[in-house]
Amino acid sequence: MGISEIRQGDCLDVLPMQDNASIDLIFTSPPYADRRQHTYGGIKPENYVDWFLPRSEQFLRVLKPSGSFILNIKEKAENGERHTYVLELILALRKQGWLWTEEYLWHKKNCYPGKWPNRFRDSWERLLHFTKARKFKMNQEAVMVPMGDWADARLKSLGKNDVVRFDSQVGSGFGKNIANWSQRSLAYPTNVLHLATECGNKNHSAAFPKALPEWFIKLFTDEGDYVLDPFAGSGTTLEVAKNLGRNSIGIEILPEYCDMTRERLQENSQFMLMERKTEYKVTNES
Repeated sequence: MGISEIRQGDCLDVLPMQDNASIDLIFTSPPYADRRQHTYGGIKPENYVDWFLPRSEQFLRVLKPSGSFILNIKEKAENGERHTYVLELILALRKQGWLWTEEYLWHKKNCYPGKWPNRFRDSWERLLHFTKARKFKMNQEAVMVPMGDWADARLKSLGKNDVVRFDSQVGSGFGKNIANWSQRSLAYPTNVLHLATECGNKNHSAAFPKALPEWFIKLFTDEGDYVLDPFAGSGTTLEVAKNLGRNSIGIEILPEYCDMTRERLQENSQFMLMERKTEYKVTNES
């Protein structure tokens, strides 16, 4: 298991003590606009970019050149239309020196039902991927998914010329050999993650499922790497990182959430220790 540390305070004040280029992955979900009124003051959408940029400047400093920054965020609807503060933030981060490398979508499979006069319910959130360089650490094989039976079923109904496609007659270079997929059990995933929310997560109102940080931690880090969550909340990212053998640092402004995270990590360590003892006992008996 990795080493986890929770630090209390605003990441703007805490991060200057962190070494340059010392973090492999930043995974976080900051307070959305007009949220967390009693902690960050409920940042207004029109002020959000100015509030965020000094913090992301510290993120840029502490992240390794090979690292990634994953930002879970969603724009709000206001006065009958979507606000543009997330789009404005993306453009501002690019000016700050970040590369907007990719955008992933988290599809919430169990989102709350509802009805609005001019839109349908939200069932997805953004996960914006920023990097410092075009070449960065990415373990694509770590998140491959089962192929299923579609390849064999599809190949049965295709003729020889369909199974083995030669180079395009127009010279486009897009010829494919479909037979290459017939013996494969795993495939690379898409950039849409279908995950259910976890509503009862230690009384934290905005908790994301463990599977969300787990997927990105596997993808962008190795064992022993450092993961940072500068808006740690109830510590989900730290718990997952610890279980995956990554070191992690969480920063949270509310003392009660820091205490909650420490308890959670301690309980998790005890559970993991019990699991290892059980495994050892079974191995001895066998």
